[in-house]
Amino acid sequence: MTVSIIVNAISMGIIFLYGCVGEIFTERAGHLNLGIPGIMCIGAAGGAYAISIFGEKVNGVLLVILAIIFSMLFSAVSGLLYSFLTVTLQANQNVTGLTLTTFGVGFMKFLAMKIYSQSLFVKVSHLFQNLFNVSSDASPIAKIFLSHGILVYLGIIIAVVASFVLNRTRHGLYLKSIGENPGTADAVGINVALYKYVFITIGSAIAGLGGLYYIMDKSGGTQLAEAQIDKFGWMAVALVIASMWKPLLAAIGSTIFGGLYIYDAMSTTISLAAKKIFPIFPYLLTILVLIIASVVKSKNNQPPAHLGLPYFREDR
Repeated sequence: MTVSIIVNAISMGIIFLYGCVGEIFTERAGHLNLGIPGIMCIGAAGGAYAISIFGEKVNGVLLVILAIIFSMLFSAVSGLLYSFLTVTLQANQNVTGLTLTTFGVGFMKFLAMKIYSQSLFVKVSHLFQNLFNVSSDASPIAKIFLSHGILVYLGIIIAVVASFVLNRTRHGLYLKSIGENPGTADAVGINVALYKYVFITIGSAIAGLGGLYYIMDKSGGTQLAEAQIDKFGWMAVALVIASMWKPLLAAIGSTIFGGLYIYDAMSTTISLAAKKIFPIFPYLLTILVLIIASVVKSKNNQPPAHLGLPYFREDR
């Protein structure tokens, strides 16, 4: 039972991890993108569109790669649109993000009515699941770490790479300086608008993979129009705070979120009332982290100082 919970917690948590890492890049650029839930829906729609086009024409790894590329392209275009509105036109970030979420949910459902074929998607979903063949009598360690699909391992790799980029590269340090004080970054010659565009777009492309993962791995290709991916997107935004804007902590936090999310469904030992309370635990954990971060008052645990604020170059 414990091994099963851990395995399911990891697989469920990857949905949150993609959205969280994508939003970390965006917030490090000083932008609060509440459109992440919608972008995840758009990413799911993009991957599904690729499968509907190529599902009967190509097989194996190539089809998986095409689905990933289309998912990232669709969600990257969403990120570009958000960047244009909030960076170039200085539109309100909250309103723009919420509008993008509304659009993304509707776009996924609309496209699903046009392209969705359950038999095809269920057939293709097996390409995304169980990258390694783990027998039922395998050791607990093997079951925990080798019982997942390709997008689970890709998500973990992306989190590690994101942490390296943010903390060990010049571009990551520039990005964090923009989130803290774009005027100072601009004064020393950093192209603030370009960095915002690039990293918001990259973050959106990463977040979109969370939607594709839910459709083709977690739900086994059985959902698209009725999938409530947006609710996972909101939890991913909460995870950004709980992980204190650190991708590696997000990888750990996503497993905790995933465990809290699925435990109420798997457990037969808790009451019905407790089952209704369990889904709010991730948000309570986020509030607890906020309180601890406020008490500790460490600069490393605080959000970017310029988060959510528009940058007017002429005011610096």
